[in-house]
Amino acid sequence: MIFAFHRIFIIFAVHPSNETLFMKLLPTFLLWVSMPCLLLAQNDYYTVVAQKGDGIFSILRKQGLDPVKYYEDFLTLNTEDIKDGSMLHVGREYKIPQAMDSFKKTGVRVQMKDETENPIFDKELAEMSLKSKALKNAVYYIVAENQAKSQNKFIDDVTTGLAAELMVHGATVYVFDDTDEKPSTENMKSEKTERMGQYIEAINKRYLQNTGKYQRLLLIRANGLIENGNMDVAVYHHNKSEKGQRFAENIQNVFKKHSVSNRSYKDIKMIFEDKNSLYLAKNTLPTVSLLTIGNRSKASAEDHIPVRSDKKAFTNWITNGILKDYADITIEE
Repeated sequence: MIFAFHRIFIIFAVHPSNETLFMKLLPTFLLWVSMPCLLLAQNDYYTVVAQKGDGIFSILRKQGLDPVKYYEDFLTLNTEDIKDGSMLHVGREYKIPQAMDSFKKTGVRVQMKDETENPIFDKELAEMSLKSKALKNAVYYIVAENQAKSQNKFIDDVTTGLAAELMVHGATVYVFDDTDEKPSTENMKSEKTERMGQYIEAINKRYLQNTGKYQRLLLIRANGLIENGNMDVAVYHHNKSEKGQRFAENIQNVFKKHSVSNRSYKDIKMIFEDKNSLYLAKNTLPTVSLLTIGNRSKASAEDHIPVRSDKKAFTNWITNGILKDYADITIEE
């Protein structure tokens, strides 16, 4: 473009009679030359309005950015709008750097109805900060099967809590939301298969976009309404997947340590048996494990692990199992 500009300038310089025409065309030409730069600059940031109490650290944290890492970038973008070195003007727009490691981009909620993507967290971002980069090369896909969704807040809270814990350790997390109504009794089998097919397509597409990274799929299934008291937990894997078995066992081992029962669980090996789980395991690209949760009762299976129904603790137990699995893979490599 610079070369082209020089040639045009030389042509008009050689022909003084064209000087008037040149001056008329110059603004348009300069705009044309600078357009790619303008577009690039616009893509480097977006704007937000400073609220009362906002400083550089808080406004960056609200946007899911590490304020220490992006402090200098923010200063560069907003030099003329910062007073006394670090204070912001309430009600004024500020440029926020576009960053791939923003929590808005590393935590994605996928609506299965149309596969639209939105950040998992919004207002919660102000309270989130990076704890470590232990999972910086990891991608997790979380699918929550929650038939009593309107009543089962336990599953929703655990899912979002787990996503947050993985993200603050550097992971990218996709949570898949099923907004469809419960399948009708008449077509339940075919509708469940179709739904699994939609999950498979959505997950595999994102898996290919993250080729080369450590990727795992965790299916969380609620068996009925989760109430207060002790719960039964079981972790399943596909019998032909060594990685799936290790992933499941690492999570399972944490639950064993926190079981409310004193009995031994050494020989527990939970294999996918239901058709939907098998269909998912055989057709998704990432390694998959299934975590089932149900209320504890006298009729509970011997191979299920009883734990207390504490949302925060439950979330931490899953997180610890996942961290252990990733650490094992890293050590082997």
